[in-house]
Amino acid sequence: MQPMPLDRLGKIDGIVPIIPTPFTLEEEVDWESLRDLVEFAIAAGARAVCLPAYASEFYKLSEAERRHAVTEAVSQSAGRIPVIAQVNYLAARQATELARYGQEAGAAAVCITVPRLFPLTEDDLFRYFDRIIKGLEVPVIIQDFNPGGPSLTPRFIAALHLAHPHFRFVKLEEPQMAAKVKAIRQETGGGVGVLEGWGGMYMPELVAAGISGVMPGLGQADLLAHIYRLLSQGEPEAAFEVFEGVLPQIVFSLQNMELYHHAEKLLLRARGVLRQAQVREARQELRPHDEEHIHFLNRRILALLDRLGLPHNPAAVAGSRNRCTTTPNVS
Repeated sequence: MQPMPLDRLGKIDGIVPIIPTPFTLEEEVDWESLRDLVEFAIAAGARAVCLPAYASEFYKLSEAERRHAVTEAVSQSAGRIPVIAQVNYLAARQATELARYGQEAGAAAVCITVPRLFPLTEDDLFRYFDRIIKGLEVPVIIQDFNPGGPSLTPRFIAALHLAHPHFRFVKLEEPQMAAKVKAIRQETGGGVGVLEGWGGMYMPELVAAGISGVMPGLGQADLLAHIYRLLSQGEPEAAFEVFEGVLPQIVFSLQNMELYHHAEKLLLRARGVLRQAQVREARQELRPHDEEHIHFLNRRILALLDRLGLPHNPAAVAGSRNRCTTTPNVS
């Protein structure tokens, strides 16, 4: 399959959810459900989708499963929404191979994670990314997830963008980064946009600071898109009324990455998107009081959707609408 044209990713300006990896009860990847998740993202108003990332349990997937997840998403999207292929490898050699595979499979962009297992200088990281990016033609996103440690500096981001202009976005997941968002925009002349991760927890202050979009989980993508639009339209009070309803679920789930997988999949099941909320081993066993609280939070999310007049499963509504508008074949 030919890669999407460079401009297919375009200006993001909205929500780019991570597609979780659905599993059967036997812990096999449920490819049919993965296609349903892509449909949900499209119906929820996502600007693009990304996989397989941390929120996709990428670290539990085989190489073949990682590759197939990208091809399945590209096939299901059928050009309706850009698919971003996530690359998480410490070795530049492996990262380069997977990034090129994503490009050849038709991904509109590639997102590469900064290798953070052991400390590396920015000179070391420049060599790493230079080797990977120079073999790509599609736009590149760099994700820097470094809890408790420093993330890439605006100077580094500007230098890498100068060397590779198709490095166009950086995904950051840290608190108090409004000043850094502005610094990155200034250092790169607006050539590199900042995407916020960490569930969209800091979205209200960062939209005002000039982020290009948010890369959260999928379960609340439509609600977060609604909040993003209100903030972008200069309606912070209305946005906060909705944001107050989604924040407890975000905060609770992100206490632990394995807890997050349970919470995300249980929410998608509650919304009628997933059949199973299976998390692949090794996993954190979900304790009864945590599961009870997740169900409580999910009921509140469903109630919030009802108050806003949003469907629990927008993909099901879109599918029903499409069936109703199809001309019957009458012989």
